[in-house]
Amino acid sequence: MKRKFLKVLSSTVVAATLLGPNVSLAERGPNPTGGTNLSTEAFLNYDELVKELNQLEQASAGIVNVEVAGKTNQGRSIQKVTVGHGDKVVLIQSEIHGNEKTGTVALLNILKNLGQSNSPEIKKVLDELTIVAIPMMNVDGSELDRRGNEMKWSEVVGKFPQLSNAKPTWNYYTTPRSGDDYASKPGFDVNRDFNPDLNYVPKPQDFPGASEKPGWFITPEAQTLRDTYKGLKSKFGKVDVFIDLHHQGFPYLEGTDERATMSISGKFVPNPSTPEGAKYAEYADDFKYDFSRQLTLTAYNALQAKGNSVFTNISLYDQSIDLPGTALGTFALNGSGTVLFEVSGQTQNFGQKKNGQLVKTVETGLMGIINGVTDGSVHNLNPSDYEKIPESSSTPGI
Repeated sequence: MKRKFLKVLSSTVVAATLLGPNVSLAERGPNPTGGTNLSTEAFLNYDELVKELNQLEQASAGIVNVEVAGKTNQGRSIQKVTVGHGDKVVLIQSEIHGNEKTGTVALLNILKNLGQSNSPEIKKVLDELTIVAIPMMNVDGSELDRRGNEMKWSEVVGKFPQLSNAKPTWNYYTTPRSGDDYASKPGFDVNRDFNPDLNYVPKPQDFPGASEKPGWFITPEAQTLRDTYKGLKSKFGKVDVFIDLHHQGFPYLEGTDERATMSISGKFVPNPSTPEGAKYAEYADDFKYDFSRQLTLTAYNALQAKGNSVFTNISLYDQSIDLPGTALGTFALNGSGTVLFEVSGQTQNFGQKKNGQLVKTVETGLMGIINGVTDGSVHNLNPSDYEKIPESSSTPGI
């Protein structure tokens, strides 16, 4: 497998920049590795992913369908994988941030199991669910081992001439960031380019925008995910579940000295039915916050069932965020149950053993949700138990 190394980053820079604007310091914490960066050779690059998916499609004898969902700004194909033929739709995405790779490996492992297992349990999943996966959303960013895509503002204006006098968006990177060269290869944080109005057309008065405001669908990557989502809604009437796989900093479980292996969340914008969420009132009828909390609990419970181990060190991600420009925020407002996975650290921080644990953590949580939606047990959970999940903290406690 191709050997790749990422840039050396100080722990201070990692903590300050990897999560993006308007994310609580409680999600970070000091780097337990002291800033040492290791090989990421165990993680798939684009060519390897395409090869693996094509082989899986052929080996599955028609169970797995691989398509090109769209193209990145640099012309690379964004792969979409569909498995199952049920009425319940689950959309899962990884690597919208190109240097957050654990979810891609976990998602591929699950797709292989779904496509090749003959077990009654898997047959039940395929009968009940239609699972659509985009294992590497930001392919250009992944090839550069960085968060953002590769796209100049002039290319945006070329596609949207009405923006010729607009200021570049707040999430447009043109200076060095986390050791990455955005000066010669500028780009966008694609996960801030979404808008709850799925038919939104960019308007110059909405630029440069802000973290707590909707995005614009100006990047081809965000457009591809939006179009995939709209296509599923058109075909099935809804997208029941959307799951987004990420990396974060190094938080603790609140009140303990235990590091969180992963943080999870079902909340990305304030509830439109509350005073805090009044600006989203037009989406109140479709908002399924209780279902998002139940889905998150299903993942949490599946991990707790592993017993006393790193797999049970799961925290609740920052609940104060208001990010309608993320895919999670946008799709939550459009009626999907939504779940965020944020594994600890970045792919270059840990060795093979720890990365293997992180991949298994994501797999376990995802299969918990898949099984819970398949058999309907997710609906038996008390949404208020969600608040019992220990929160993330930047410092250890007793």
